[in-house]
Amino acid sequence: METGHLIGAVNWLAVASASVVAFMIGGLWYSPKLFGQIWMQEVGLTEESAAEGNTSLIFGGSFVLIFIAATMLSFVLGSESNYLIGVHTGFMIGCGWVATAYGVTYLFERRSLRLFLINGGYNVIFFSVMGAIIGAWQ
Repeated sequence: METGHLIGAVNWLAVASASVVAFMIGGLWYSPKLFGQIWMQEVGLTEESAAEGNTSLIFGGSFVLIFIAATMLSFVLGSESNYLIGVHTGFMIGCGWVATAYGVTYLFERRSLRLFLINGGYNVIFFSVMGAIIGAWQ
């Protein structure tokens, strides 16, 4: 299939919506209400050191990367998908590719199981939700 055909078949409103929702899930997931404090402890950040980061780059760059992931997920799902195919595909990508890739890296970096569950879990959830949104709108 030609790239031009793939790009033309993308429902950009679905991709944009899925990106916004995934970004919002990340905001909640890594907030103090859920896993933010544990995550900061696991990666060695303090409130002060986190505040020193370039927030425009961090949040803007994160959104761009999420948008790229949503676009690629849309390519994988194609135009014949639906909500269930989207959830299933997103879950399989999040669990079978992304979380396992984190797992390999974390084993060599000797990172904790808690950090793996937080970061891997976020990706499983966000790919599943993005898949549901994109699949439902195809």
